[in-house]
Amino acid sequence: MPSPTLTHSLSESLLAHYQQRRNEPNDTYDDLVNAAGKVRSRWQPLIEEFNELGLDGFQQMALEAQNLLYENGVTFNAYEDDVRKMRSWQLDPIPYVITPQSWDILEAGLQQRARLLERLVADLYGERRVIRDGILPAELVFSHPGWLFAAADNSSDADRPQVLFQGMDVMRDHHGQWRVLGDWTQASSGVGYALENRVVLARALSRLYRDAPLHRLAGFLQNFHRCLAELARPNRDAPNIVLLTPGPGSPGYFEHAWLANYMNFSLVEGSDLVVRDGRVAMRTLGGLKTVDVIVRQITDPWCDPLELRGDSLLGVPGLMQAARRGEVAIANGLGVGVLEHPALAAFLPALCRHLLGEPLKLAGRPLLWCGLPQARDAVLGDLTPWRIRDVRDAERVIQPEHMDDAELEQLRQTMTDAPHFFVAEQPLISATSPSYDQQNNSILPKPVCLRFFALADPGDDANSTQRHRIMPGGLAWVAEPGTAPMDSQTVKDIWVLSPVVQPHVSLLQRAQSSLLVTRDGSDLPSRVAENLFWIGRYGERLDNRSRLVRESMVCLVEQGQWQLNDTLLPDLFTALKLPLPSDVNPYQEPETEDPAGAIRQFSALRSALLDVARTEGDIPWLFHSLLHNGRAVRDHLGDDAWRTLNTLRQRVHTLPTLQGASAAQHSLEEIITLVAAVFGLCNETMPHHFGWRFMDIGRITERCIASVELLKLSMIHAQNPGPELWERVLSATDNLTVYRRRYRSQLYPTAILDLLLFDETNPRSIGYMLGRLQRQIEQLPHPENTPFRPREIRLIIQANSHLHLVDLDSLSDLEQSADARQALETLLNDVVAPLYALTEAISNSYFSHAEQPKQLVTVQGNG
Repeated sequence: MPSPTLTHSLSESLLAHYQQRRNEPNDTYDDLVNAAGKVRSRWQPLIEEFNELGLDGFQQMALEAQNLLYENGVTFNAYEDDVRKMRSWQLDPIPYVITPQSWDILEAGLQQRARLLERLVADLYGERRVIRDGILPAELVFSHPGWLFAAADNSSDADRPQVLFQGMDVMRDHHGQWRVLGDWTQASSGVGYALENRVVLARALSRLYRDAPLHRLAGFLQNFHRCLAELARPNRDAPNIVLLTPGPGSPGYFEHAWLANYMNFSLVEGSDLVVRDGRVAMRTLGGLKTVDVIVRQITDPWCDPLELRGDSLLGVPGLMQAARRGEVAIANGLGVGVLEHPALAAFLPALCRHLLGEPLKLAGRPLLWCGLPQARDAVLGDLTPWRIRDVRDAERVIQPEHMDDAELEQLRQTMTDAPHFFVAEQPLISATSPSYDQQNNSILPKPVCLRFFALADPGDDANSTQRHRIMPGGLAWVAEPGTAPMDSQTVKDIWVLSPVVQPHVSLLQRAQSSLLVTRDGSDLPSRVAENLFWIGRYGERLDNRSRLVRESMVCLVEQGQWQLNDTLLPDLFTALKLPLPSDVNPYQEPETEDPAGAIRQFSALRSALLDVARTEGDIPWLFHSLLHNGRAVRDHLGDDAWRTLNTLRQRVHTLPTLQGASAAQHSLEEIITLVAAVFGLCNETMPHHFGWRFMDIGRITERCIASVELLKLSMIHAQNPGPELWERVLSATDNLTVYRRRYRSQLYPTAILDLLLFDETNPRSIGYMLGRLQRQIEQLPHPENTPFRPREIRLIIQANSHLHLVDLDSLSDLEQSADARQALETLLNDVVAPLYALTEAISNSYFSHAEQPKQLVTVQGNG
């Protein structure tokens, strides 16, 4: 058994600077070592594990944890307009450890706080006794943006806003005492990230995690699912529970998709839902499906543009009315945002005694609400020791000590004019906890913030009294107190130790009642179908452009910069819809005496091909569009496909940094392979119902259009037609090997045309693709109350008929006959025109509808 002092081999390497940093001025409580320099007992198992791993093993463990996060696509992005600003957190391999004794204190305090806030919000939207009795100032409540007058004074307690699930930010101060920094009741985030951190760290520290006596998290989520089902009063056995997200532009969208998939919820956006006859329904391919419970990740003001913010594009018009009528349950209820008022902490001790009849167990942040004259005067007398928050923008922290005299005077005047909008907080000194610094390969004491989650559990039966469960773990991040998780670079898992080893709990449980088995996919939201359709289209565009750029690079490398006037580059640039660089004239005789000029032309052409300006249609732009749609349906893609998509992202981002055309060519080949892998994995893992069909339709439609345009260029409009260009076309469509096997090395236009246009056994031929499109479209849901074919089917039949009815003799002499080339152009135009119209027809039929079409007039036959 190692000695509890810092004298191990590990302390000599990873912990070398820890005690030194602890002995610096302003020494505070530390989680790892006590004041005597002894390692606390709860850290002994981890210290032993790290000692066995050694320095190299510890570094490898940290790297493995980070790779797992990357492979799983754990990212957040506050700048959705730039995919390159998406980043992953660094997961600290050292968890935050809490002993059973400390957890008992913390859990009891958080349970009390959850009960208090539940009681408070019921009173504020009901009798408002705390205001009448003078416990809480009225102007503090009614001036807060989170107060919703539309939610007040409902007829029964059951219809008032309720807090089912909430997050609470906690820290340990420099004395080692727990303090609550804030409450998150509207759209509490972090539980998905906490679960992912636990999964990753359990794999990185598999032996220690397996044997460690720590509380598991799945049981809490299991109770969360059961409590949500309890809210679905008319349909508790098989409730339709959805998670309402702002969409892929939200910084926490990964968590929304991850949690929806883990909890078996439908992930929806505001446009997926509609209120009909006072009930909320989800738009699906099969029509409208009633929603029983909404787990929202959208804050109060944005949830209903009809009664709240009229400019909201995220919410559902009529949602508040449906909630008032009890037709849909919302977790949490609209209006609970008032509980996030930063000034409430100053009044919680009195509120706890008034509403619960007991003292507050966990202290909050020391602060003053400037709406009280005495507090206002104390703050305005000397602003510099305080941190100021405006409740209208509570996330912004004003630091007076960094202001000049003019700025201080302006702040003082603003606070004097409307003091009830301002809260003054005293800065807190945080305890420290061991954190691995990967850059310096050392363990350092760092401040850590924690977020725990509370669940209002009504119990397993109707006679149970409600109690609050606290998730025995949560999300931790390395930062000073009050820092938002998204502003931190490093997150940690929280390990709550148990007196005994806890059994593994899975969220997947045996059903207690019969289950309706379904396979048709008609419950797929229309928005999801549209995103999958565009995944297919953008993925195929990315593949096609990468192939054409690769062929251009091959041409550039093989033919050399000395012969730019006699290459296929002008035609390939035309296919890519790229202008030739202004300093390149491919028809001017090369000056062999000026190698520097030729090299400049070569570099200009290479830069033009690898344009990274994010203009529409280039490789980074296409990938961004693909990823944007992929993130919108994250819960519909398999894990392997998502990991491959993340690898593809890395290849696309490194493409501009490559030096030399050969390196770029190899990177493009990797991109082509990875695109194929993504769709191959989707084909192998996605159920072949409507969602997969829409993805395939989008992909094949795009490929068919690109093939038609490429044939028109190479056979009719090329500036340098001939075998060299035809070979590039066969290579770009991945048909060169097939052609050589059939016809050896002889290139004949009619043979190429047969292979790429008419051969229905060739997956890359237009004939094959049109047949595949028709089969897929015919399998989509269509109205059953009409004898006529839908427009999308008529369009694909139209394109097919032109191909099947063409006079082949008219195309027999393409090289010599202008009439043959004109006939081919007419045929290709006739084939591609319905395909351009097809995308609009599919959009109108499946992506824009809200309900099944109704027949207004019934026509009776003569029979």
